[in-house]
Amino acid sequence: MTSVKNISSLTKAFLTIGFGYFFWLMLKITLEYIPLKNDVSFLMIKQTEVTERTEYLYFFYTHVYTSIFVLLTGFLAILRKDFGLKNFHKNAGKIYISLILLFAAPSGIYMGIFANGGFLSKLSFVILGCLWWFSTYKAFNFAQQKKIKEHKQWMWRSFALTLSAITLRIWKVIIVYLFHPNPMDVYQVIAWLGWIPNIILIEYLILKKHL
Repeated sequence: MTSVKNISSLTKAFLTIGFGYFFWLMLKITLEYIPLKNDVSFLMIKQTEVTERTEYLYFFYTHVYTSIFVLLTGFLAILRKDFGLKNFHKNAGKIYISLILLFAAPSGIYMGIFANGGFLSKLSFVILGCLWWFSTYKAFNFAQQKKIKEHKQWMWRSFALTLSAITLRIWKVIIVYLFHPNPMDVYQVIAWLGWIPNIILIEYLILKKHL
């Protein structure tokens, strides 16, 4: 396997198109929550939290509205290109890191506490949120220290966890299509499948010095 720098232009194009397609799907999901409502899509099965916890909607919408920008800026930062704009890569990275540390990860951790699927699902989403925050903070910290190699590796770890928003849904489609399980059982499985394979892949690539 070649390093990221040596990936062919064609492969990069396919990866960009693939990300663009899934980003578009995520954007469509996000737009379902505009304007603000408390009884649409995912919130339809979270009415207990919506009615009993006044803060739930604030955390939910904070997570939804910031995460779509996290996906976009994270991808742009990972590309490590300025596209002819001064400091574009650096600014995209700053937005990505700020949104995760201040909004997306904390709200995700809160939502994880009330995740569907019982204790195992809740545990997975809380761990995911904590690792997401931690890996992003490490990327920020190494950037501050001008340790570019370490910064880059932690950014890849962070973005692998960011992509769990997409991979979780891919796994859900696959599992439901193949096995037709109980909905709550699906949550318990995809809660872990959504991010563990991602981080294993990134750790493998880092270990093999491809990243």
